[in-house]
Amino acid sequence: MTTIENESLRITINPVGAELTSLFNKATGREYLWQADAAYWPKHSPVLFPIIGTLKDNHYYFEEKEYQLSRHGFAREKTFTVTMKSATTVAFELTDDAATRAVYPFQFTLSLQYTLEENRLSVAYHVTNNGNAAMYFSVGGHPAFKMPIEEGLAYEDYYLLFNNIETTGRWPINAVGLLEKNPVPLLNNTQLLPLTKELFYKDAIVIKHPASNEVQLKSDRHPAGLSFSFEGFPFLGIWAAKDADFLCIEPWCGVADSVNSQPLLAQKEGIETLAPGDEFVRTWRVATF
Repeated sequence: MTTIENESLRITINPVGAELTSLFNKATGREYLWQADAAYWPKHSPVLFPIIGTLKDNHYYFEEKEYQLSRHGFAREKTFTVTMKSATTVAFELTDDAATRAVYPFQFTLSLQYTLEENRLSVAYHVTNNGNAAMYFSVGGHPAFKMPIEEGLAYEDYYLLFNNIETTGRWPINAVGLLEKNPVPLLNNTQLLPLTKELFYKDAIVIKHPASNEVQLKSDRHPAGLSFSFEGFPFLGIWAAKDADFLCIEPWCGVADSVNSQPLLAQKEGIETLAPGDEFVRTWRVATF
């Protein structure tokens, strides 16, 4: 485990998956991250790469060859190497190997950089194409925040406040993890999403191209909460395991296959394309209060 801290925050990261395992506010004494109760969900904040969600039949084709790849890809199970560490910043790196190339035929470097600035944590994903041809990938986050944040409150005392007015549906997820063809109603000319555990009884809320790039997790019964920004991520997932006391806010560059998807990686919805030698960077940030 690797720990960094400043006057406001202390975080811990597991090199397996470069996974954030603790986000602790030193001033208030609050742990903001879900502590991975295996009875519900044994993760904290997995890194999603090189796909988001589920592939149709768990496979895809690239250059006429078939590859098998499980939900959310392999990065969350791989051990990363620490490449830089200071008092308030740490970077982890993963590069391709024979095992990754067997399921994902690209030469890459994936780096995660965690940086503390006052009461804010920034998490930056750096993807570099080390090959000689275009690289296709998705990348995203899956942080789970403890709910309720304040002891004594209920899950239903909280809501998400978007920074822009939203009129959008949610794309339902079927029993095998694929998106349905059409959305169902979710938000209509509002910035407010009241939270209930029942919202997630049929899997995650998937929002495509939200108008917002920031949400606040708040309660009117107590001032403790958080602000989560995700500029540059075109998809947003919101999820909790059934009846679990957490909320995942998931910024995605990519999305699960739909029921009518074709299994061609280069044509996958939301896929990112990176030229040889180029680097792709996206950053989400969370501020606790």
